[in-house]
Amino acid sequence: MNEHQKIRTEYPFLSYITYGNNEYIGIIQNIDDTIATIYDYGLLTTAEQKSKFLELGEQWWFESNRLVPINIFLRTEWQPFKEVLKIFNAKDVQIKFGPHVNLKELAAKRTKKKSITLIKKMY
Repeated sequence: MNEHQKIRTEYPFLSYITYGNNEYIGIIQNIDDTIATIYDYGLLTTAEQKSKFLELGEQWWFESNRLVPINIFLRTEWQPFKEVLKIFNAKDVQIKFGPHVNLKELAAKRTKKKSITLIKKMY
């Protein structure tokens, strides 16, 4: 089993993206038509940070509907990781594997669900 297969199996909440000639593994906060943001696991320096990152990622993965970004779902617990957030131009990002959140799609889905049709009754 290669490293990427191991990551996909053991940590299904992690995404692997490329931007330019660089590779990143982390948790995608949001990706839309213009901007992609990812919490870069590679920027974590201590074993304690890495362990907490994976623990909270797993919590988000198994306890949320996965449509809400991790930083919103785990607001205060996730605060220490705001320093490893990377922002990219979305058109140059390639998602190789892993989940991604798109708040724009979530808003569109909610709008569709709440549409109301009024029918005028004739007496």
